[in-house]
Amino acid sequence: MQPVQQSLEFLGNLAASGPVATLAAAFADAGHELSLVGGPVRDAFLGRPITDLDFTTDARPDEILRIVTPISQAQWDVGRAFGTIAARIDGENVEITTYRSDSYDHKSRKPQVQFGDTLEGDLLRRDFTVNAMALRVPELVLVDPSGGMDDLVAGVLRTPGTPEVSFGDDPLRMLRAVRFTAQLGFTLDLDAAIAISEMRESIGIVSIERVSDELTKLLKTDAPRRGIELLVESGLAELVIPEIPALQLEADEHHHHKDVYQHSLTVLDQAIDLEKSRAASGTGIVSPDLVLRWAALLHDIGKPATKRNEPGGQVSFHHHDVVGSKLAKKRLRHLRFDNDTIAAVGRLIELHLRFFGYTDGAWTDSAVRRYVRDAGEQLERLHILTRADVTTRNRRKADQLSFAYDDLEERIATLAAQEEIDSVRPDLDGEQIMAILGIKPSREVGQAYAYLLEVRLDEGPLSEAEATERLLAWWHSRETTES
Repeated sequence: MQPVQQSLEFLGNLAASGPVATLAAAFADAGHELSLVGGPVRDAFLGRPITDLDFTTDARPDEILRIVTPISQAQWDVGRAFGTIAARIDGENVEITTYRSDSYDHKSRKPQVQFGDTLEGDLLRRDFTVNAMALRVPELVLVDPSGGMDDLVAGVLRTPGTPEVSFGDDPLRMLRAVRFTAQLGFTLDLDAAIAISEMRESIGIVSIERVSDELTKLLKTDAPRRGIELLVESGLAELVIPEIPALQLEADEHHHHKDVYQHSLTVLDQAIDLEKSRAASGTGIVSPDLVLRWAALLHDIGKPATKRNEPGGQVSFHHHDVVGSKLAKKRLRHLRFDNDTIAAVGRLIELHLRFFGYTDGAWTDSAVRRYVRDAGEQLERLHILTRADVTTRNRRKADQLSFAYDDLEERIATLAAQEEIDSVRPDLDGEQIMAILGIKPSREVGQAYAYLLEVRLDEGPLSEAEATERLLAWWHSRETTES
């Protein structure tokens, strides 16, 4: 946390320029209060970048819209029923929300909105004290009715009132607590932690979309591990993503295996480190990469269902990659993720073991081509996930796997340069196949195409004449066999 005086000066400069000053003057002229609130104020004191400009006011939504329309380039209704109007002012997007008090009736999945009349009342109904501070503009008066500044200094996440009332008003705040422990690196207040454990079942009244959004925000933090651990420790994970606590497999004195839960968290940590370094080096990966992070966290969720105790004290998890892929897609589908994300995560989990046969013997060029073809657009993510999946403490083994994957990436790069492996296609297209064989669009065209693709993968590129000769030989042998 940076010095308070320095933060106040920063907020003062922010309030004196750009959209903040424009908004403050407009609301003051209209006879209404306006305050910068929540995340921007908190992040200013923490020395974190301010990415959102959120305001609160005593004006009702229709009046907000009337005030901002003349001074903005665009306006849109984020949620008028919830009191929020957004606008683009001086090149910046802002959101202005009427003072309010949200609560659930313990039956509906959506909060009931009640508008309020005072800034202090609005702040006291917010989720945590560190988010319940506001800067009145243009007066530049800091309003902190619940001791948020003290909690910022202490690094504690605490509710403004009793946690039972706060979480009862909006159970999603339990997931927000989990997320903020990771995002801010704070410790959750003991009373709040106990309340979450006791009230966790109430998360069931929150819409799946809101739950999914919080899980996404958690995974996108710089270091989500602590939040995931709290999610499991509190019992919330069993209700929103039960596959994670299920990774805590029971071990007995005769059959030993590494802790799959801790292993998965370590893989997530290592994947994030690699993601950041590769994003910085311009490999096409962006950070944070939600697909990669979901794949890292869920890559072993097929193990509980496939665990077998083998003779000699060994434990096996045959086909946990395939089972895990299906389970991951089912869970992400339940969480209402888009089809592209679901497919990408499932594909990465399905392929995450493929590399480990590479060290058993040198792959042929054909095997390398198949690896690239099967990974498709997920190849760069697969590189990261496979490397992150090495968590052994045996330095010699870890180095051996790392060197082997270095070798595989070099071979992929070499083959790609030689033959554009990332877009492998047969040497003849469908039109050429039909012309050579004298056939019309049919199942046989697809079979011929698949045959030529296998030849391409096995042997590399052929000339058109060679490909034609191979196609005709295959076609005639097929006719002979069928007759």
